[in-house]
Amino acid sequence: MIEKNKHTNLLEQSQYKYSLQDVDEPNLYREIYPYDEVPKVAFNHRRVPLCMPDDIWITDTTFRDGQQSRAPYTASQIVELYKMIHRLGGPKGIVRQSEFFVYTKKDRDAVYKCMDLGYEFPEVTTWIRAKKEDFALVRDIGIKETGILVSCSDYHIFKKLGLSRREALDHYLGVVKRAFDAGIRPRCHLEDITRADFYGFVVPFVNALHELSDEANIPVKIRMCDTMGYGVSYPGVALPRSVPGIVYGLHHYANVPSDMLEWHGHNDFYHGVTNAVNAWLYGASAVNCSLLGIGERTGNIPLEAMIMEYAAIRGTLDGMDTTVITEIAEYFEKELGYEIPPMTPFVGSAFNLTRAGIHADGLMKDMEIYNIFDTDKILNRSPEVAISNTSGLAGIAYWVNKHLELSGDDAVTKQSPIVVKIKEEIDRLYDDGRTTVMGNDELMQIIDFYYPRLKGTEI
Repeated sequence: MIEKNKHTNLLEQSQYKYSLQDVDEPNLYREIYPYDEVPKVAFNHRRVPLCMPDDIWITDTTFRDGQQSRAPYTASQIVELYKMIHRLGGPKGIVRQSEFFVYTKKDRDAVYKCMDLGYEFPEVTTWIRAKKEDFALVRDIGIKETGILVSCSDYHIFKKLGLSRREALDHYLGVVKRAFDAGIRPRCHLEDITRADFYGFVVPFVNALHELSDEANIPVKIRMCDTMGYGVSYPGVALPRSVPGIVYGLHHYANVPSDMLEWHGHNDFYHGVTNAVNAWLYGASAVNCSLLGIGERTGNIPLEAMIMEYAAIRGTLDGMDTTVITEIAEYFEKELGYEIPPMTPFVGSAFNLTRAGIHADGLMKDMEIYNIFDTDKILNRSPEVAISNTSGLAGIAYWVNKHLELSGDDAVTKQSPIVVKIKEEIDRLYDDGRTTVMGNDELMQIIDFYYPRLKGTEI
């Protein structure tokens, strides 16, 4: 069959339709995944073209995957976070959907309260077991789309489910039919896709899903789940680990449109954000994330990271309010008691903090020298300096000006006698054996004790 590709404006030929390979023994890709060694990255030097969709967006799994790896949120906490996600996504709904559990009364209460807010975005969706009663539950709540687990690697089909590929395919299709009967849009979570036989099971299964979808006239969304974080995006890397290959294969050999393709990744090998960006670049419209990247094991793709990637790729925030990211981080720490690792980009306490005096000196001359962007404007967070025996006069001067809100003629410099005296006091403490960074309260005590006239704007 020859068809014109609307993105490339070229006639493209696709004559081969992949059929299920119902093998007797599981294909565990032992050369790539030996288990007693670090997984291997194999190359076949096949490259696929970039195919950025017209529209890209983010979906959220904070209240589903993100809730599986921490103490459960209360209903009121879920509602507050949902409100902030709504504000973060902006009027265009760049954060388009958020998925919820519905098994407990608490979870259902949260779903009802979030739906009652009347927001168009993020749309409330769910994740359920493949059971008839679960479909009835989400239908009665008024949910339009739900996730369904359809594990696709032989690790899961043979080892976890104890089925053959044919039995698994038939079982999954039966589950999807029940979703159609309930009037629910199914979102099929292809679990462990980066260890699956892509052309022997994944593509034939997705083709069968589309046949059902056409019959029911209800769309089926495909979530590509890199469950173990094995995906890589290097040029010419081979399946099953190739993120570009997976997206391209589903797009071109299973005819899944971009707006029905969603990437869900994990960060076990530090590839979470890179793989998600490449899923966008090669043809998936959606990437699935969680706030602060909280999720199973090493976590999901951080939602705040993909906000920044969206802005970088599109050249615009499209109305997203990035200052909410700081509010979210503060809520997690103050209200939920969650400790964010200090060096975490955009949200950690040290992400725009310098301990080096030479860097502080640069910040005093021009913030742009050592600050990644205008963090005051974009995240409502000013650059910080930590004071120790390595901060130098410049670091102390910067700290004093920031924390005492001194500017213009009132601002101190590294030549100011006051700054020199403070440094002498700090040096004395370290000469006496101190090894830790000075706390803000300690520094204020030094200022209050030795230099009370620094209070306010008087120097």
